[in-house]
Amino acid sequence: MFLQVLTATLTAVTFFPLLGVLVLLFVPNEREDTIRWIAIGTALITFVISLVMLGQYNAADPNMQLEVLLPWMNFGGGSTIGFHLGIDGISILLVLLTTFLIPLAMFGSWTGITERVKEYYIFFLLLEVGMIGVFLALDLFLFYVFWEFTLVPMYFLVGIWGGKQRMYAAIKFFLYTMAGSILMLLAIMWLGIHQGTFDVVELIAKGGIDPSTQRWLFLAFAAAFAIKVPMFPLHSWLPDAHVQAPTAGSVILAGVMLKLGTYGFVRFNLSMFPEASLHFAPLMATLAVIGIIYGAIVSYPQQDVKKLVAYSSVSHLGFVMLGLFALNEQGIQGAILQMVNHGISTGALFLLVGMVYERRHTRDMNEYGGLWTVMPVYGTLMLIVSLSSMGLPGLNGFVGEFTILLGAFGSEALGSNIYAIFAAAGVILAAIYMLTMFQKMFLGPVTNEKNKNLEDLNWRELVVIIPLLVLIFWIGLYPAPFFNLMGASVDQLTASLDAVTAVALR
Repeated sequence: MFLQVLTATLTAVTFFPLLGVLVLLFVPNEREDTIRWIAIGTALITFVISLVMLGQYNAADPNMQLEVLLPWMNFGGGSTIGFHLGIDGISILLVLLTTFLIPLAMFGSWTGITERVKEYYIFFLLLEVGMIGVFLALDLFLFYVFWEFTLVPMYFLVGIWGGKQRMYAAIKFFLYTMAGSILMLLAIMWLGIHQGTFDVVELIAKGGIDPSTQRWLFLAFAAAFAIKVPMFPLHSWLPDAHVQAPTAGSVILAGVMLKLGTYGFVRFNLSMFPEASLHFAPLMATLAVIGIIYGAIVSYPQQDVKKLVAYSSVSHLGFVMLGLFALNEQGIQGAILQMVNHGISTGALFLLVGMVYERRHTRDMNEYGGLWTVMPVYGTLMLIVSLSSMGLPGLNGFVGEFTILLGAFGSEALGSNIYAIFAAAGVILAAIYMLTMFQKMFLGPVTNEKNKNLEDLNWRELVVIIPLLVLIFWIGLYPAPFFNLMGASVDQLTASLDAVTAVALR
């Protein structure tokens, strides 16, 4: 039994990075290139295992697949905790996104991280374990363990390899997330005691929680997830963490860690508390729209290009939350796809910003100008990624935002088109701040002598960026395979939400 669990695909994809950590512990610190290759090789093998997982996954089956279930703890009163992993259409794309981005972020750190290299890559591999575990855990206790575990490596990645105010940003990130997690822990304990199990599948099947209790449980889980997203007005930790984090830390923070919050909403709040989700849908959609507009407006005056990208995440994740709380098929599918899109586009933006920062050691837009003349390849790639981030048709961002707005327009749960109308304004605002950034940095004459001899992207940097560009065009031009992966599971979820909505609207 234990051997079967150990060799299962989901166990392998979750814990294989630990094997790389174990190997790295025995490599001498001075062999830095060896350390880098071992870490990147471990991450690449983990990605291959995730592709094996994708090959074993049946998109037509809406239920949990490739499950791993091992009894773990039993308490008095019948409460049980199990080592339960599983995957469905809601989580599979996020696992693939994680295993895809980690090796790219590591490879992008090759020249940027020159101190304490071994510890840096060990923390990155540990972070990968935690994030994949969050997406696969189907026991609330196990989920909470992985959820809290992700804090530790990210805290050290920001606190050791970050900028001048790295400790302030790291502590703020840690305390914000911990504060929300305490409320979620209390809700988890209540569910385990009163429902007799911490197993998510069993809890969803049981149901039976009265609507008033659901609302309190919804709010407790939402506190943790809203901080992680982050939703307005709980977002203030994000710009500090992004600006101070090393480039690869920002890539993973934006690309994957923010999705832990949005994933939590769809996996737990919508699934376990459907009546409460319907009750709070207008409030959550209102906060999402405020986040979309606020994030875009605050992005515009930023002179630090990394801070601009950080605030843009508040806006983009607002679209995801609006799609989720449309509580219909189009909205939720668009939200899940937009989680992936944001990880790809914003991850690419942070990588590109890091590449020019390594050359000039400044992120102030006023220090640049005319870069397209000096670095034409870099300028072309930045233009494509910027257009993707603002949602240009033909690129990935458009597909997700369009589907979300379609869901919000037709949402019975929201009961009004006003949310979609205001959210659509966010698309225009995104174009304003992204094009302003591009114009300041890349167009016109080269005004700063320090920029005239900058080297264009090298082969290593192209290897990091090109896979992201492939996905930007693939999703933008042919998103059907991605919708197919999630379709059956989203249909099953929205069927239960539709039933609750129908009863409420009688």
